[in-house]
Amino acid sequence: MKSTIKRRGIIVGLFLFIGLIILMTGILTIGNLHNSFVKKFEISATFDEVSGLQAGNNIWFSGVKVGTVSSLNFCKKSQVKVGMKIDQAARTYIRKDAKAKIASDGLIGNKIIVIYEGSESALPVQNGDTLAIGKTLSTDDMMKTLQENNKNLVAITGDFKEISKKILAGEGTLGKLLTDETLYDNVNLTVATLKSAALNAEKLTASLSIYTAKMNQEGSLTNNLVTDTTLFNSIKATVAQLKDIAKAASGITANLKLATGDLNNTNTPVGVLLHDQPAATDIKSTIKNLESSTQKLNEDLEALQHNFLLRGYFKKKK
Repeated sequence: MKSTIKRRGIIVGLFLFIGLIILMTGILTIGNLHNSFVKKFEISATFDEVSGLQAGNNIWFSGVKVGTVSSLNFCKKSQVKVGMKIDQAARTYIRKDAKAKIASDGLIGNKIIVIYEGSESALPVQNGDTLAIGKTLSTDDMMKTLQENNKNLVAITGDFKEISKKILAGEGTLGKLLTDETLYDNVNLTVATLKSAALNAEKLTASLSIYTAKMNQEGSLTNNLVTDTTLFNSIKATVAQLKDIAKAASGITANLKLATGDLNNTNTPVGVLLHDQPAATDIKSTIKNLESSTQKLNEDLEALQHNFLLRGYFKKKK
């Protein structure tokens, strides 16, 4: 009997002990009291406004909870110095040049502090360090921005409404394009013309491509002109000869101009013959007299050959 009672007492005590362990575990889990046994170090940051931040709110770094807010105290001109207890395990990842800002855990959730940035070249934070403050966008600022956006949206909607009315009324280029069939037909005709021009341009491009291919074909004249240096030098020499011929022709032309000038000059014999009629007549008469004298002289010589006194001389001469 005594052994049975003793056994029941042990079982009841064991259940009570297990229940106490479960209760303590739940309390520590719900109240985050287990963090009290984690080694921590403390840093701070000074904010102009904490926006409802309270002691016990969480601190996040790279999306991981690394500590809690330990205290809030006024300092300087209405500024608030926020003390933060950070897990010792996160110290090597948080740098001295990191920044802190106040954010919300969700759209309307509790306020939290977010630690961000920090360069790898900077040293890790130490106990008692003060972090710089980053730009914090409060809920009021968000609401103001939304209000401004709503006003702009209303203005844009009103403007679009006015534009729609004008378009439906046929005002403006777009309205006329939608309501005026003549303008619409002209636009279609213009588009068709552009298509035709594009087609012609495509054909021209194809023709140029074929012509270029022929130019690159070996044995053709254009290819020889481009690639055959001997033919190119020959053409170059021919062009030089043509230049020389042109220069010679220029000289001949100049000489002809001088000769023409001499013909028109009345001081030269040819000019006198061409332009002085009396002198030309005298010269013609002189030439006739010379011809007549020459004929008579021939006759006299013929007579002398038949003269008996000189006949022997002419025979001997022969």
